[in-house]
Amino acid sequence: SVKTVLMQLFEESGNTDVEGIDTTNACYGGTAALFNAVNWIESSSWDGRYALVVAGDIAVYATGNARPTGGAGAVAMLVGPNAPLIFERGLRGTHMQHAYDFYKPDMVSEYPVVDGKLSIQCYLSALDRCYTVYRNKIHAQWQKEGTDRRFTLNDFGFMIFHSPYCKLVQKSVARLLLNDFLSDQNPETANSVFSGLEAFRDVKLEDTYFDRDVEKAFMKASAELFNQKTKASLLVSNQNGNMYTPSVYGCLASLLAQYSPEQLAGQRISVFSYGSGFAATLYSIRVTQDATPGSALDKITASLSDLKTRLDSRKCIAPDVFAENMKIRQETHHLANYIPQCSVEDLFEGTWYLVRVDEKHRRTYARRPLMGDGPLEAGVEVVHPGVVHEHIPSPAKKVPRIPATTESEGVTVAISNGEH
Repeated sequence: SVKTVLMQLFEESGNTDVEGIDTTNACYGGTAALFNAVNWIESSSWDGRYALVVAGDIAVYATGNARPTGGAGAVAMLVGPNAPLIFERGLRGTHMQHAYDFYKPDMVSEYPVVDGKLSIQCYLSALDRCYTVYRNKIHAQWQKEGTDRRFTLNDFGFMIFHSPYCKLVQKSVARLLLNDFLSDQNPETANSVFSGLEAFRDVKLEDTYFDRDVEKAFMKASAELFNQKTKASLLVSNQNGNMYTPSVYGCLASLLAQYSPEQLAGQRISVFSYGSGFAATLYSIRVTQDATPGSALDKITASLSDLKTRLDSRKCIAPDVFAENMKIRQETHHLANYIPQCSVEDLFEGTWYLVRVDEKHRRTYARRPLMGDGPLEAGVEVVHPGVVHEHIPSPAKKVPRIPATTESEGVTVAISNGEH
């Protein structure tokens, strides 16, 4: 499992008392793991330590229209008390249902079977239902507190979404505005965001998934909302493609990378996580009010301030070279007794890469040294648990490695449960 492979990083410290295992459900697995971590910290099992959630995935597609949307990445999230991002208790809207919208029935191939139209419908219907549940829950909380008003998108400072491709995120903002419009018994259509939308007063949500007139009208009406609350979150998605399970958390990192602590302080951020099959949750986190220099919020934004620079520093290669890399991957990803015939010169410092697969399919990984670590040839590399081998460089055939074009961006986000 990914978890047990990562446990090799704890061997030097001798720490094997680390709970938690792989959590998998398409692009929703990272969110489920994050919820598990938060629930552990809130439980009687918590012993005062931090939880670490690692969401990582690779999105590859066969030759065709979907291939350019692919990507790869990983996001690590540190969960514990006194964090700059705080879960809002009781405010999760979840929808789960069975559908063959996107699945991988062939275990020999990395490529999915995708029903494009159904996939979009599942995503948008899950968004509708999650938002409805979320609004009902926050209304119930407000009523207990003596607040009697409607919840709208204006109550979110920022909105981030699972991002298969950026256009779907923009459509999602429009979709939420449609929800607000239809739930308002007396919408102000004269001088408001709803101006000019009177003709859609009686439409039914379930009939509008592919209604171009509705989509166009609400995309236009929500354009400013999108620009103000969501667009900045698409930095990684726009440059790195779909990362699958860390996708929405790449959006969170993008948001934190582009706003100052003062701009973020006190804001409510909505998070919509979706995984095919399908499972979805819309929840919210609050940014701490403390934006002072040296605060947790100041530190996390500073740690992400170079995100765009890191993206821009990747090597650009021609599409035909990328296609050749994908062909090599397709032909070799399942092989045993295999040594990749690629150069590692283009990988960033600190990047882990595959050295070999032995005759029993056990994989050996190496890490490109960080600045000052010494020459690559002197590295010691982890194989499978408890075994290390000296790295023998692969033949230096100059085939650019896939990570050089779809860099696996690693970012750390600290999140707290609502009581600490």
